[in-house]
Amino acid sequence: MTEKKRILIVDDDTEIRDLLEFDISSSGYFTDTACNGMDGLNKALNNKYDLILLDVMMPKMNGFDVCKNIRQAKINVPILMLTAKGTIGDKTSGFDSGADDYLVKPFDIQEVLLRIRVLLRRNQPPVETLASSEILDAGDIEILPDTLETVILNKKIKLTPTEFEILYCLMQHFNKSVTLATLLEEVWGYSSDEDVRMLRVHVGALRNKIEPDSKKPKYLHTVTNVGYKLTPFGEE
Repeated sequence: MTEKKRILIVDDDTEIRDLLEFDISSSGYFTDTACNGMDGLNKALNNKYDLILLDVMMPKMNGFDVCKNIRQAKINVPILMLTAKGTIGDKTSGFDSGADDYLVKPFDIQEVLLRIRVLLRRNQPPVETLASSEILDAGDIEILPDTLETVILNKKIKLTPTEFEILYCLMQHFNKSVTLATLLEEVWGYSSDEDVRMLRVHVGALRNKIEPDSKKPKYLHTVTNVGYKLTPFGEE
């Protein structure tokens, strides 16, 4: 029997927390809850979860700081932020802190469950599903699926699950333009125009990690009106 996936729900709103716990448990997942940021962080650091749902505005510690602390602890669990703070600046702050996905309240529970399924699928160990033709090493760039890291010119760089999936997708098509729709489909499992901004934010965060100068990309280039292209051998 397949072991149930463990999901931590961190939200100070009792009604929302209870709703999420009921619907997620009813969908076949094991759930744990925390009612403030500090409690949520302690549980994340001391237990193994397959995914964390994280509110932003909470007592004792806000969601951005919880997320940063989880990433600083080198925990690769997917993090889905659920919050009323829905401006592009708020989303950027969430992704910069290490979140993998972001939904704005009020949300549709079916959308939450969809995002959960996508994040869990994406975080599965890749060993059994990788094709023999998979590209893991090209030019200056090597990617390490087991640890969600990339090595560029002998420098090892830790990536979030989402950043890794974007880089992995681009690596499989290196030196070729990859459309926004293709990236959204391969990374998130669905293509939606409203998520293009989310993709651009993640690409910006990835550039900040892998580029010598993110304002003058050497590897990860924007292709106007198309999407992005990775040139692993470098292109000034």
